[in-house]
Amino acid sequence: MDKFPLLLDGIPSGELTAEREALYTWFTARCTLPDDGLWCAWLVGSRGELRLGILEPEGKRGRIRRRFSDRMTQPLGRLLRGEVRPAGAKETEVWEPAQVPDRLFHAPWLRQRLKGAQGVLTRTAGGFRYLALPYERSKPFPLTTLFCFAHIRPIGEKTYVVYGFDGDENPVF
Repeated sequence: MDKFPLLLDGIPSGELTAEREALYTWFTARCTLPDDGLWCAWLVGSRGELRLGILEPEGKRGRIRRRFSDRMTQPLGRLLRGEVRPAGAKETEVWEPAQVPDRLFHAPWLRQRLKGAQGVLTRTAGGFRYLALPYERSKPFPLTTLFCFAHIRPIGEKTYVVYGFDGDENPVF
């Protein structure tokens, strides 16, 4: 059995356990609920997230136990932690490594700026392509010409600068 922290707004509020059973894994999340309402437990991995489900209230605590196949959990990458979020929070994001980032786009200016980039992640959702470039304060800002479209956020264990592009490869907010 593996144990992971279960975080609420970045603060430990409980525990997530994972128990392998043949081609499946049982996940159990237990925590103190912040207040009334529906709360969901999420699995957070190095490459994506998966909604575990709505925590069942037991007094001031919540609990859920659920089983997923390896096929469902494999896109997460290495499991890092669990999170408690209000019901209706963002859907699952699955980020894929971009082996050759400059080939993701047709626009020459964008291809040139991405040539040789390392550690880039990508995903598509809702007709948009999202590009995540590793971010470190001590290094130059990735794609500085598009800084006003940037969103800095964690994905897995690292911090990234995320940009969104529409079908015509125009940056979007």
